[in-house]
Amino acid sequence: MRIGQLAQAVGCTVETIRFYEQQGLLPTPKRNASNYRIYTDTHLQRLSFICYCRTLDISLNEIKQLINLNSTSEQQSKELNALLDRHIKDIAKRIHELDHLRMQLIQLKGEFNHSEKDQDLMKTLLRHSHFVRLK
Repeated sequence: MRIGQLAQAVGCTVETIRFYEQQGLLPTPKRNASNYRIYTDTHLQRLSFICYCRTLDISLNEIKQLINLNSTSEQQSKELNALLDRHIKDIAKRIHELDHLRMQLIQLKGEFNHSEKDQDLMKTLLRHSHFVRLK
């Protein structure tokens, strides 16, 4: 298949495929007599894997590491588990930060709802800011 067909099959752009080729994530495809790149099922599977990893917020360097894990040795299993543990920890941290942000917004909304109509909006916002403390 040609690059446009591959992009459509996976749901990404042609530019993304070319970028992944430049980064060494996709093997260089062979070219036909017209000099068009010809992609195989191997490219399709690899690109699908890369796109899936990106949805999991796995970095390109980490994807390279995963691609290079040719077998499931004990050491490679440990590396994979460590990578996944890091991502799980990062996600838990982000969830905590987002929950904290949500609570701050709820508190700010409550203050707006209970404030006087002519109160200065900027002063109310800045009272919640960590940068400036107004009295």
